[in-house]
Amino acid sequence: MSTIRKEELLKRYFGHTAFRPGQEPLIDALLQGRDVLGVMPTGAGKSVCYQIPALLLPGITLVISPLISLMKDQVTALTQAGVAAAYINSSLTYPQYAEVLRKVRQGAYTIIYVAPERLTTDAFLAFAQTAQISLIAVDEAHCVSQWGQDFRPSYLKIAEFCRNLPQRPPVGAFTATATKEVKEDIVRLLGLRDPLTLTTGFDRPNLYFSVETPKKKDLWLASYLKSRSEQSGIVYCSTRKTVEKVCGNLQRLGLPVTRYHAGLEDEERRTNQEDFIYDRARIMVATNAFGMGIDKSNVSFVVHYNMPKNMESYYQEAGRAGRDGARAECVLLYAPADVQTARFLIENIEDNENLTEEERALVRERDLQRLGKMVGYCKTKDCLRHYILGYFGEQSSLHCQNCSNCSAEMQEYDITTEAQKILSCVVRVERKYDFGLGVTQIVRTLTGSKDMRILELGLDQLPTYGTMHKVERTTIRRYIDHLIDQGYLTLTEDKYPVLHTTEKAKDVLFHGGKVTIVDRKQAKAVSFATAKVAVPADKELYNTLSALRYKIANLEGVPAFVVFSNATLLDMAAKQPVIRPEFLQVSGVGDRKAERYGEAFMQCIREWRKAHA
Repeated sequence: MSTIRKEELLKRYFGHTAFRPGQEPLIDALLQGRDVLGVMPTGAGKSVCYQIPALLLPGITLVISPLISLMKDQVTALTQAGVAAAYINSSLTYPQYAEVLRKVRQGAYTIIYVAPERLTTDAFLAFAQTAQISLIAVDEAHCVSQWGQDFRPSYLKIAEFCRNLPQRPPVGAFTATATKEVKEDIVRLLGLRDPLTLTTGFDRPNLYFSVETPKKKDLWLASYLKSRSEQSGIVYCSTRKTVEKVCGNLQRLGLPVTRYHAGLEDEERRTNQEDFIYDRARIMVATNAFGMGIDKSNVSFVVHYNMPKNMESYYQEAGRAGRDGARAECVLLYAPADVQTARFLIENIEDNENLTEEERALVRERDLQRLGKMVGYCKTKDCLRHYILGYFGEQSSLHCQNCSNCSAEMQEYDITTEAQKILSCVVRVERKYDFGLGVTQIVRTLTGSKDMRILELGLDQLPTYGTMHKVERTTIRRYIDHLIDQGYLTLTEDKYPVLHTTEKAKDVLFHGGKVTIVDRKQAKAVSFATAKVAVPADKELYNTLSALRYKIANLEGVPAFVVFSNATLLDMAAKQPVIRPEFLQVSGVGDRKAERYGEAFMQCIREWRKAHA
């Protein structure tokens, strides 16, 4: 198929004039009948890689997707763009399911979204044997791998389904995050045949990354959310209990917030999710049970109230911000207690019954190693984007100028006196107890804690007891982390890690060695005013267009971002089109949307320009 025609379809249905990196090679391979594996970051346009071929190929394209909410969002967006699409999942009644299949046989739909569990049912298998299936796309393909963070056993049935078709069509597998091991699993377990494998890179330049260590997370979060009264965002928590606490606190402050976790009734989860998607509640507080495949493009921030267990989960969850390409913020609120929570979750996770004992041990060992990398991200003073991309094996600049570490003013501090107190305390504990003690007990000893365990162990009798009583515990922990990083201390890898001094510590304790640390110049959190947040060419016009979008969305019963994304409104406010050819030049405006909404938005711009002439 010619490049011109592909580009015509891209503009007509999706409003873009050029393909993004990686899209065209994957599209061409699928059109030529070749399997593909596309690893592309959230917001990079994975869906276009199978939607364009679906529009060019005869028959139907099956898209295998793990979540009902994702299917509904995708089908709604495609329908708005003028593409005939439907979904088949457990939310349909039997008459509705039968009606979809009837229309498919009549050629009414081009793209069908289907849950992986549906593939093994007799009714669907009978349908698939006679249908003209020209392409199969597997979304969230990492779910097939037991080494991935979202393993779903139902994905293991996909390869068998493909093999049993009268004629196996090309298969495209797509995911946002995949390590080398997960990519190998995807190819093997989905039965991909000589696939074109393409990884476009993990960088999301529009995202501003930040790690903050506030003394009181609740106060920090409340202040942050109040300063973003017009924005929509997600607050991730590690446990259901924390979700309830955080959501309750924010509700008492009068913020438009809702919640989501696996402990809620199905109906409440569905209602709360729709409230968020339709902007009736602009803030979602949730566990990681919320979000995979959520196609809400106008998420302006993602805050992690607790540290996730690994970088894969963090980047996938943080990546739900700024899907439309507009500037967005990804903030992680770090506290040392988060490490213990994450370790507990890893060690008490339900074992996958398909794994052997040896494999289970390997999975746990791998998970603890990944936790270590996640902790490293929270503690590094280097560029956060460089750390993330390096984790995924990608080279990048040492300074992105779009993260809290790059934008903060850093200064080198001499902490030799503090280091001597910490090292001396560890030495004296080692003399008293050969087995040593953990970081928490050392910190409590240094601050003069009256904790029962400290008194039982007789640590209040040590000369170092209370020598740092005027220093914040979080600061002492940061110093200990630095001493570990610099090789003065070691932390064992036992179930209950303990601190020990090294030979290098003697240099500081007895030979005048100096210890310095690089940290933010000011103790307070970096102002997000330094972040590269997009500012509309005219904020008043942008707000006017946004209000019109919300009004239209309510009348049509669709989420606001389905009408136009934030990025499209930003471009519209900048270009201020008042005639159709100009309107079609706005990024994200295709023929169908120009026909449906163009006159309303252009009239809005005309009136605004007249009022501001």
